[in-house]
Amino acid sequence: MASGQTRRPNFLVIVTDDHGIGDVGCFGQKEALTPNLDRLASSGVRFTQWYSNAPVCSASRAAILTGKYPDRTGVQGALPSQPTFDVPGLRRGEITFPALLKQAGYGTAAFGKWHVGSAPQSRPMAQGFDQFFGWYSGWLDAYSHRYYQLGSAPGKIFHDLWRNTEEVFEEPVYMTELLAREASAHLAKQQRQQPFLMYLAFGAPHYSMMAPKKYLDRFPASMERDRRTHLAMVAAVDDAVGLLLDQLRRQGLEEDTVVFFQADNGATREVRASSTAQPYTGGSNGSYRGYKLGLFDGGMHVPAMLRAPGFVQPGQVWERPLLSMDLLPTFLSMAGQAGRIPAGVDGQDILPVLRGEKQTHEDMFWSFNKERALRQGDWKLIVNPPAFPGEETGEKVWLSNLEADPGEKRNVAGQERERVRQMLQKIRGWEKYVGIPGEAVVE
Repeated sequence: MASGQTRRPNFLVIVTDDHGIGDVGCFGQKEALTPNLDRLASSGVRFTQWYSNAPVCSASRAAILTGKYPDRTGVQGALPSQPTFDVPGLRRGEITFPALLKQAGYGTAAFGKWHVGSAPQSRPMAQGFDQFFGWYSGWLDAYSHRYYQLGSAPGKIFHDLWRNTEEVFEEPVYMTELLAREASAHLAKQQRQQPFLMYLAFGAPHYSMMAPKKYLDRFPASMERDRRTHLAMVAAVDDAVGLLLDQLRRQGLEEDTVVFFQADNGATREVRASSTAQPYTGGSNGSYRGYKLGLFDGGMHVPAMLRAPGFVQPGQVWERPLLSMDLLPTFLSMAGQAGRIPAGVDGQDILPVLRGEKQTHEDMFWSFNKERALRQGDWKLIVNPPAFPGEETGEKVWLSNLEADPGEKRNVAGQERERVRQMLQKIRGWEKYVGIPGEAVVE
Protein backbone atom coordinates (compact mmCIF):
# COMPACT_ATOMS: atom_id res chain seq x y z
CA MET A 1 0.00 0.00 0.00
CA ALA A 2 1.74 3.13 -1.18
CA SER A 3 2.14 6.07 1.20
CA GLY A 4 -0.84 8.38 1.16
CA GLN A 5 -3.31 5.63 0.25
CA THR A 6 -5.95 4.58 2.74
CA ARG A 7 -6.93 1.26 1.14
CA ARG A 8 -6.35 -1.68 3.44
CA PRO A 9 -3.53 -3.90 2.18
CA ASN A 10 -3.89 -7.39 0.80
CA PHE A 11 -1.78 -10.14 2.36
CA LEU A 12 0.07 -12.96 0.63
CA VAL A 13 1.66 -15.26 3.24
CA ILE A 14 3.99 -17.97 1.92
CA VAL A 15 5.32 -20.81 4.08
CA THR A 16 7.77 -23.50 3.00
CA ASP A 17 8.45 -26.83 4.70
CA ASP A 18 11.77 -28.04 6.21
CA HIS A 19 13.56 -25.20 4.42
CA GLY A 20 16.88 -24.13 5.90
CA ILE A 21 18.44 -20.70 5.86
CA GLY A 22 21.26 -22.25 3.81
CA ASP A 23 18.80 -23.05 1.01
CA VAL A 24 18.14 -19.47 -0.14
CA GLY A 25 20.49 -17.46 -2.31
CA CYS A 26 20.08 -14.09 -0.59
CA PHE A 27 21.14 -15.65 2.72
CA GLY A 28 24.59 -16.30 1.28
CA GLN A 29 24.06 -19.72 -0.31
CA LYS A 30 25.36 -19.31 -3.84
CA GLU A 31 24.43 -22.78 -5.05
CA ALA A 32 20.75 -22.20 -4.19
CA LEU A 33 19.02 -20.70 -7.24
CA THR A 34 16.23 -18.55 -5.79
CA PRO A 35 16.04 -15.35 -7.88
CA ASN A 36 12.41 -14.66 -6.98
CA LEU A 37 12.87 -15.02 -3.24
CA ASP A 38 15.98 -12.88 -3.61
CA ARG A 39 14.06 -10.10 -5.36
CA LEU A 40 11.32 -10.33 -2.75
CA ALA A 41 13.95 -9.78 -0.07
CA SER A 42 15.53 -6.84 -1.89
CA SER A 43 12.12 -5.18 -2.29
CA GLY A 44 11.47 -5.22 1.43
CA VAL A 45 13.24 -6.38 4.57
CA ARG A 46 15.27 -9.54 4.95
CA PHE A 47 15.31 -10.94 8.48
CA THR A 48 18.59 -12.54 9.50
CA GLN A 49 17.28 -13.64 12.91
CA TRP A 50 13.71 -14.69 12.27
CA TYR A 51 12.65 -17.61 14.45
CA SER A 52 9.86 -20.08 14.03
CA ASN A 53 8.11 -20.81 17.31
CA ALA A 54 8.89 -24.52 17.00
CA PRO A 55 11.36 -26.83 15.25
CA VAL A 56 8.54 -28.88 13.75
CA CYS A 57 5.68 -28.24 11.37
CA SER A 58 2.34 -28.38 13.21
CA ALA A 59 3.39 -26.33 16.22
CA SER A 60 5.17 -23.74 14.10
CA ARG A 61 2.08 -23.25 11.91
CA ALA A 62 -0.17 -22.92 14.95
CA ALA A 63 1.96 -20.00 16.15
CA ILE A 64 1.84 -18.33 12.73
CA LEU A 65 -1.94 -18.53 12.63
CA THR A 66 -2.73 -17.61 16.25
CA GLY A 67 0.01 -15.26 17.43
CA LYS A 68 0.53 -17.49 20.48
CA TYR A 69 3.10 -19.90 21.78
CA PRO A 70 1.92 -23.16 20.18
CA ASP A 71 1.62 -24.91 23.55
CA ARG A 72 -1.32 -22.57 24.24
CA THR A 73 -3.23 -23.41 21.05
CA GLY A 74 -3.88 -27.12 21.48
CA VAL A 75 -1.08 -27.99 19.04
CA GLN A 76 2.20 -29.39 20.33
CA GLY A 77 4.89 -31.01 18.23
CA ALA A 78 3.73 -32.60 14.95
CA LEU A 79 0.19 -33.88 14.72
CA PRO A 80 -0.34 -37.45 13.50
CA SER A 81 -1.70 -38.10 10.03
CA GLN A 82 -4.92 -40.10 9.82
CA PRO A 83 -7.12 -41.19 6.91
CA THR A 84 -10.18 -39.98 8.83
CA PHE A 85 -11.15 -36.49 9.91
CA ASP A 86 -10.57 -36.96 13.62
CA VAL A 87 -7.20 -35.42 14.46
CA PRO A 88 -7.75 -32.56 16.92
CA GLY A 89 -5.50 -29.57 16.42
CA LEU A 90 -6.45 -25.92 16.76
CA ARG A 91 -9.15 -25.79 19.40
CA ARG A 92 -12.72 -24.75 18.76
CA GLY A 93 -12.93 -21.03 19.37
CA GLU A 94 -9.19 -20.47 18.82
CA ILE A 95 -8.72 -17.03 17.28
CA THR A 96 -6.62 -16.85 14.11
CA PHE A 97 -5.54 -13.92 11.98
CA PRO A 98 -7.52 -15.27 8.97
CA ALA A 99 -10.69 -15.23 11.10
CA LEU A 100 -9.98 -11.71 12.33
CA LEU A 101 -9.31 -10.43 8.81
CA LYS A 102 -12.45 -12.18 7.56
CA GLN A 103 -14.46 -10.39 10.24
CA ALA A 104 -12.93 -7.14 8.97
CA GLY A 105 -14.20 -7.79 5.42
CA TYR A 106 -11.28 -9.65 3.86
CA GLY A 107 -11.69 -12.53 1.45
CA THR A 108 -9.57 -15.40 2.78
CA ALA A 109 -8.16 -18.50 1.08
CA ALA A 110 -5.69 -21.21 2.10
CA PHE A 111 -3.66 -23.38 -0.26
CA GLY A 112 -1.39 -26.33 0.47
CA LYS A 113 -0.35 -28.05 3.66
CA TRP A 114 -2.62 -27.51 6.66
CA HIS A 115 -1.43 -29.97 9.36
CA VAL A 116 -2.97 -28.20 12.34
CA GLY A 117 -5.86 -30.61 12.70
CA SER A 118 -8.41 -32.45 10.58
CA ALA A 119 -11.22 -32.66 13.16
CA PRO A 120 -14.12 -30.38 12.15
CA GLN A 121 -13.26 -27.58 14.56
CA SER A 122 -9.64 -27.51 13.37
CA ARG A 123 -10.08 -27.37 9.59
CA PRO A 124 -9.27 -24.26 7.54
CA MET A 125 -12.87 -23.27 6.91
CA ALA A 126 -13.58 -23.49 10.66
CA GLN A 127 -10.54 -21.31 11.39
CA GLY A 128 -11.30 -18.28 9.24
CA PHE A 129 -10.77 -19.29 5.62
CA ASP A 130 -13.51 -18.89 2.99
CA GLN A 131 -11.79 -21.36 0.65
CA PHE A 132 -9.30 -24.21 0.92
CA PHE A 133 -7.31 -26.25 -1.59
CA GLY A 134 -4.79 -28.62 -0.07
CA TRP A 135 -4.25 -31.46 2.37
CA TYR A 136 -4.58 -32.08 6.09
CA SER A 137 -1.75 -34.53 6.76
CA GLY A 138 1.92 -33.81 7.33
CA TRP A 139 3.11 -34.54 3.81
CA LEU A 140 2.15 -36.12 0.50
CA ASP A 141 3.75 -37.96 -2.35
CA ALA A 142 4.47 -35.14 -4.78
CA TYR A 143 2.76 -36.86 -7.72
CA SER A 144 0.11 -39.26 -6.37
CA HIS A 145 -0.97 -36.89 -3.57
CA ARG A 146 -1.12 -39.79 -1.16
CA TYR A 147 0.23 -40.07 2.35
CA TYR A 148 2.15 -43.21 3.20
CA GLN A 149 4.93 -44.53 5.41
CA LEU A 150 7.05 -47.65 5.07
CA GLY A 151 5.80 -50.36 7.35
CA SER A 152 2.39 -48.75 7.70
CA ALA A 153 -0.79 -50.72 7.76
CA PRO A 154 -2.87 -50.30 4.58
CA GLY A 155 -5.18 -47.86 6.37
CA LYS A 156 -2.24 -45.49 6.77
CA ILE A 157 -1.87 -45.10 3.01
CA PHE A 158 -4.49 -42.68 1.77
CA HIS A 159 -5.25 -39.96 -0.74
CA ASP A 160 -5.48 -36.51 0.83
CA LEU A 161 -6.30 -33.62 -1.51
CA TRP A 162 -9.37 -31.41 -1.05
CA ARG A 163 -11.10 -28.39 -2.52
CA ASN A 164 -13.09 -26.94 0.33
CA THR A 165 -14.85 -30.10 1.60
CA GLU A 166 -14.74 -32.16 -1.62
CA GLU A 167 -12.00 -34.66 -2.39
CA VAL A 168 -10.32 -33.93 -5.73
CA PHE A 169 -7.90 -35.97 -7.85
CA GLU A 170 -5.10 -34.27 -9.76
CA GLU A 171 -2.41 -36.93 -10.05
CA PRO A 172 0.15 -36.96 -11.55
CA VAL A 173 0.53 -33.15 -11.45
CA TYR A 174 3.65 -32.17 -9.47
CA MET A 175 2.36 -30.73 -6.21
CA THR A 176 4.39 -27.51 -6.17
CA GLU A 177 3.23 -26.70 -9.69
CA LEU A 178 -0.35 -27.63 -8.78
CA LEU A 179 -0.31 -25.19 -5.89
CA ALA A 180 1.15 -22.51 -8.16
CA ARG A 181 -1.66 -23.13 -10.65
CA GLU A 182 -4.40 -22.97 -8.05
CA ALA A 183 -3.01 -19.96 -6.19
CA SER A 184 -2.41 -18.08 -9.43
CA ALA A 185 -5.94 -18.77 -10.65
CA HIS A 186 -7.35 -17.52 -7.35
CA LEU A 187 -5.18 -14.42 -7.44
CA ALA A 188 -6.36 -13.63 -10.98
CA LYS A 189 -9.92 -13.27 -9.63
CA GLN A 190 -9.05 -10.68 -6.99
CA GLN A 191 -10.37 -7.17 -7.40
CA ARG A 192 -9.33 -3.94 -5.76
CA GLN A 193 -12.77 -3.53 -4.19
CA GLN A 194 -12.23 -6.20 -1.52
CA PRO A 195 -8.93 -6.81 0.26
CA PHE A 196 -7.78 -10.42 0.42
CA LEU A 197 -5.60 -12.80 2.38
CA MET A 198 -3.94 -15.71 0.60
CA TYR A 199 -2.11 -18.25 2.78
CA LEU A 200 0.06 -20.49 0.62
CA ALA A 201 1.83 -23.34 2.41
CA PHE A 202 4.07 -25.39 0.14
CA GLY A 203 4.86 -29.01 0.97
CA ALA A 204 8.43 -28.56 -0.30
CA PRO A 205 11.24 -29.16 0.31
CA HIS A 206 9.79 -31.65 2.79
CA TYR A 207 9.81 -35.30 1.73
CA SER A 208 8.73 -36.95 -0.47
CA MET A 209 11.97 -35.79 -2.11
CA MET A 210 11.00 -35.46 -5.78
CA ALA A 211 11.56 -32.89 -8.48
CA PRO A 212 10.88 -32.86 -12.23
CA LYS A 213 13.86 -33.05 -14.54
CA LYS A 214 13.56 -29.41 -15.64
CA TYR A 215 14.40 -28.28 -12.10
CA LEU A 216 17.09 -30.91 -11.54
CA ASP A 217 18.77 -29.78 -14.76
CA ARG A 218 19.47 -26.36 -13.23
CA PHE A 219 22.08 -27.99 -10.98
CA PRO A 220 25.24 -29.91 -11.84
CA ALA A 221 24.82 -33.64 -12.29
CA SER A 222 27.96 -34.01 -10.18
CA MET A 223 26.24 -32.48 -7.15
CA GLU A 224 25.49 -34.88 -4.29
CA ARG A 225 22.15 -36.49 -5.12
CA ASP A 226 20.11 -35.42 -2.11
CA ARG A 227 21.44 -31.87 -2.23
CA ARG A 228 20.63 -31.60 -5.93
CA THR A 229 17.08 -32.87 -5.42
CA HIS A 230 16.56 -30.59 -2.43
CA LEU A 231 17.68 -27.49 -4.31
CA ALA A 232 15.59 -28.49 -7.32
CA MET A 233 12.52 -28.64 -5.08
CA VAL A 234 13.37 -25.19 -3.72
CA ALA A 235 13.79 -23.92 -7.29
CA ALA A 236 10.27 -25.13 -8.13
CA VAL A 237 8.93 -23.20 -5.13
CA ASP A 238 10.89 -20.15 -6.24
CA ASP A 239 9.34 -20.31 -9.72
CA ALA A 240 5.89 -20.43 -8.11
CA VAL A 241 6.70 -17.39 -5.97
CA GLY A 242 7.84 -15.54 -9.08
CA LEU A 243 4.61 -16.41 -10.86
CA LEU A 244 2.57 -14.85 -8.07
CA LEU A 245 4.76 -11.76 -7.73
CA ASP A 246 4.52 -11.16 -11.48
CA GLN A 247 0.76 -11.56 -11.39
CA LEU A 248 0.39 -9.06 -8.57
CA ARG A 249 2.26 -6.58 -10.77
CA ARG A 250 0.17 -7.32 -13.86
CA GLN A 251 -3.05 -6.80 -11.92
CA GLY A 252 -1.90 -3.52 -10.44
CA LEU A 253 -1.92 -4.99 -6.93
CA GLU A 254 1.80 -4.94 -6.20
CA GLU A 255 1.74 -1.70 -4.18
CA ASP A 256 -1.40 -2.79 -2.33
CA THR A 257 -0.15 -6.21 -1.22
CA VAL A 258 1.98 -7.19 1.76
CA VAL A 259 4.02 -10.31 0.95
CA PHE A 260 5.57 -12.31 3.76
CA PHE A 261 7.70 -15.45 3.41
CA GLN A 262 9.14 -17.83 5.98
CA ALA A 263 10.04 -21.49 6.42
CA ASP A 264 8.15 -23.44 9.07
CA ASN A 265 11.36 -24.86 10.57
CA GLY A 266 14.93 -25.66 9.61
CA ALA A 267 16.23 -28.39 7.34
CA THR A 268 15.93 -31.96 8.58
CA ARG A 269 18.27 -34.86 9.23
CA GLU A 270 15.46 -37.45 9.12
CA VAL A 271 16.47 -40.69 7.47
CA ARG A 272 13.16 -40.95 5.64
CA ALA A 273 14.17 -37.93 3.51
CA SER A 274 17.40 -39.59 2.42
CA SER A 275 18.07 -41.56 -0.76
CA THR A 276 20.72 -43.64 1.04
CA ALA A 277 18.92 -44.65 4.27
CA GLN A 278 21.35 -42.42 6.17
CA PRO A 279 20.71 -39.14 8.00
CA TYR A 280 19.59 -36.65 5.36
CA THR A 281 22.13 -34.10 4.15
CA GLY A 282 20.20 -32.42 1.33
CA GLY A 283 19.09 -29.34 3.24
CA SER A 284 21.30 -26.71 4.84
CA ASN A 285 20.88 -24.60 7.96
CA GLY A 286 23.94 -22.58 7.03
CA SER A 287 26.25 -21.86 9.94
CA TYR A 288 23.65 -22.72 12.57
CA ARG A 289 23.93 -25.84 14.65
CA GLY A 290 21.21 -28.45 14.66
CA TYR A 291 18.20 -29.37 12.57
CA LYS A 292 14.46 -29.79 12.60
CA LEU A 293 13.26 -31.60 15.76
CA GLY A 294 15.76 -29.87 18.03
CA LEU A 295 16.24 -26.53 19.79
CA PHE A 296 19.68 -25.56 18.61
CA ASP A 297 19.21 -22.63 16.23
CA GLY A 298 19.24 -24.79 13.10
CA GLY A 299 15.86 -26.14 14.13
CA MET A 300 13.97 -22.84 14.09
CA HIS A 301 16.27 -20.02 12.87
CA VAL A 302 14.69 -19.79 9.41
CA PRO A 303 14.77 -17.66 6.25
CA ALA A 304 12.16 -14.89 6.30
CA MET A 305 11.40 -11.70 4.39
CA LEU A 306 8.67 -9.08 4.21
CA ARG A 307 7.66 -6.72 1.43
CA ALA A 308 5.18 -4.17 2.72
CA PRO A 309 4.90 -1.04 0.54
CA GLY A 310 4.04 1.98 2.61
CA PHE A 311 5.06 0.24 5.82
CA VAL A 312 8.73 -0.74 5.38
CA GLN A 313 11.39 0.68 3.10
CA PRO A 314 12.92 -1.68 0.53
CA GLY A 315 16.44 -3.01 0.82
CA GLN A 316 16.56 -3.38 4.59
CA VAL A 317 18.29 -6.12 6.55
CA TRP A 318 16.98 -6.62 10.10
CA GLU A 319 19.51 -8.31 12.38
CA ARG A 320 17.71 -8.66 15.71
CA PRO A 321 15.46 -11.61 16.66
CA LEU A 322 11.74 -11.76 15.94
CA LEU A 323 9.22 -14.62 16.10
CA SER A 324 6.56 -15.99 13.79
CA MET A 325 3.90 -15.44 16.48
CA ASP A 326 4.48 -11.71 15.81
CA LEU A 327 2.60 -11.98 12.52
CA LEU A 328 -0.97 -11.79 13.87
CA PRO A 329 -0.60 -8.43 15.66
CA THR A 330 1.51 -7.06 12.81
CA PHE A 331 -0.99 -7.96 10.09
CA LEU A 332 -3.93 -6.66 12.14
CA SER A 333 -2.07 -3.40 12.69
CA MET A 334 -1.31 -3.06 8.98
CA ALA A 335 -4.98 -3.67 8.19
CA GLY A 336 -6.05 -0.90 10.56
CA GLN A 337 -7.51 -3.49 12.89
CA ALA A 338 -5.24 -3.17 15.92
CA GLY A 339 -8.34 -2.95 18.07
CA ARG A 340 -9.22 -6.52 17.04
CA ILE A 341 -6.00 -8.02 18.43
CA PRO A 342 -7.29 -10.50 21.03
CA ALA A 343 -6.25 -10.51 24.64
CA GLY A 344 -3.75 -13.26 25.36
CA VAL A 345 -1.76 -12.95 22.14
CA ASP A 346 1.94 -13.54 22.82
CA GLY A 347 3.28 -11.90 19.66
CA GLN A 348 4.00 -8.22 19.16
CA ASP A 349 3.50 -5.78 16.31
CA ILE A 350 6.92 -5.62 14.65
CA LEU A 351 6.34 -2.30 12.86
CA PRO A 352 7.34 -0.17 15.89
CA VAL A 353 10.33 -2.47 16.36
CA LEU A 354 11.46 -1.96 12.76
CA ARG A 355 11.05 1.82 13.19
CA GLY A 356 13.23 1.77 16.31
CA GLU A 357 10.36 2.83 18.56
CA LYS A 358 10.21 -0.40 20.56
CA GLN A 359 12.51 -3.21 21.60
CA THR A 360 12.04 -6.78 20.47
CA HIS A 361 10.98 -9.51 22.91
CA GLU A 362 12.95 -9.55 26.15
CA ASP A 363 12.46 -13.31 26.44
CA MET A 364 11.82 -15.89 23.71
CA PHE A 365 10.89 -19.44 24.67
CA TRP A 366 10.64 -22.76 22.84
CA SER A 367 9.66 -26.30 23.75
CA PHE A 368 9.95 -29.60 21.94
CA ASN A 369 9.34 -32.91 23.72
CA LYS A 370 11.60 -32.68 26.80
CA GLU A 371 13.70 -29.84 25.40
CA ARG A 372 13.24 -26.25 26.50
CA ALA A 373 15.03 -23.12 25.33
CA LEU A 374 15.14 -19.47 26.32
CA ARG A 375 16.80 -16.61 24.47
CA GLN A 376 17.49 -13.41 26.43
CA GLY A 377 19.29 -10.83 24.37
CA ASP A 378 22.31 -12.64 22.96
CA TRP A 379 22.18 -15.44 25.54
CA LYS A 380 20.44 -18.73 24.81
CA LEU A 381 19.95 -21.61 27.22
CA ILE A 382 18.79 -25.08 26.15
CA VAL A 383 17.51 -27.65 28.65
CA ASN A 384 18.09 -31.24 27.49
CA PRO A 385 19.83 -30.20 24.25
CA PRO A 386 19.13 -32.37 21.20
CA ALA A 387 21.36 -35.20 20.08
CA PHE A 388 21.77 -35.61 16.33
CA PRO A 389 24.18 -38.07 14.70
CA GLY A 390 27.68 -36.82 15.38
CA GLU A 391 26.43 -33.97 17.61
CA GLU A 392 25.72 -35.61 20.97
CA THR A 393 26.54 -33.22 23.82
CA GLY A 394 26.10 -35.33 26.95
CA GLU A 395 24.92 -32.18 28.71
CA LYS A 396 21.72 -31.34 30.59
CA VAL A 397 21.99 -27.60 29.97
CA TRP A 398 23.73 -25.72 27.16
CA LEU A 399 24.39 -21.98 27.33
CA SER A 400 25.70 -19.96 24.40
CA ASN A 401 26.25 -16.30 23.66
CA LEU A 402 24.90 -16.04 20.13
CA GLU A 403 26.73 -12.82 19.34
CA ALA A 404 30.10 -14.40 20.10
CA ASP A 405 29.16 -17.95 19.10
CA PRO A 406 26.24 -18.01 16.62
CA GLY A 407 26.92 -21.67 15.88
CA GLU A 408 26.35 -22.65 19.55
CA LYS A 409 29.57 -24.64 19.54
CA ARG A 410 30.77 -23.78 23.07
CA ASN A 411 28.84 -24.49 26.25
CA VAL A 412 29.63 -21.74 28.76
CA ALA A 413 27.09 -22.83 31.38
CA GLY A 414 29.90 -23.68 33.80
CA GLN A 415 31.24 -20.12 33.65
CA GLU A 416 27.80 -18.49 33.96
CA ARG A 417 26.14 -20.40 36.79
CA GLU A 418 24.10 -17.48 38.12
CA ARG A 419 22.84 -16.63 34.64
CA VAL A 420 21.88 -20.28 34.13
CA ARG A 421 20.02 -20.33 37.45
CA GLN A 422 18.04 -17.20 36.58
CA MET A 423 17.22 -18.44 33.08
CA LEU A 424 16.06 -21.80 34.43
CA GLN A 425 13.69 -19.98 36.75
CA LYS A 426 12.31 -18.08 33.78
CA ILE A 427 11.80 -21.31 31.87
CA ARG A 428 9.93 -22.87 34.78
CA GLY A 429 7.65 -19.87 35.02
CA TRP A 430 6.96 -20.05 31.29
CA GLU A 431 6.20 -23.78 31.51
CA LYS A 432 3.48 -22.98 34.03
CA TYR A 433 2.16 -20.16 31.83
CA VAL A 434 1.75 -22.36 28.74
CA GLY A 435 0.70 -25.43 30.72
CA ILE A 436 3.43 -27.96 29.98
CA PRO A 437 5.39 -30.18 32.39
CA GLY A 438 8.60 -28.93 33.91
CA GLU A 439 11.79 -30.79 33.03
CA ALA A 440 14.29 -31.34 35.84
CA VAL A 441 17.93 -30.46 35.20
CA VAL A 442 21.16 -30.52 37.14
CA GLU A 443 21.86 -26.96 38.26
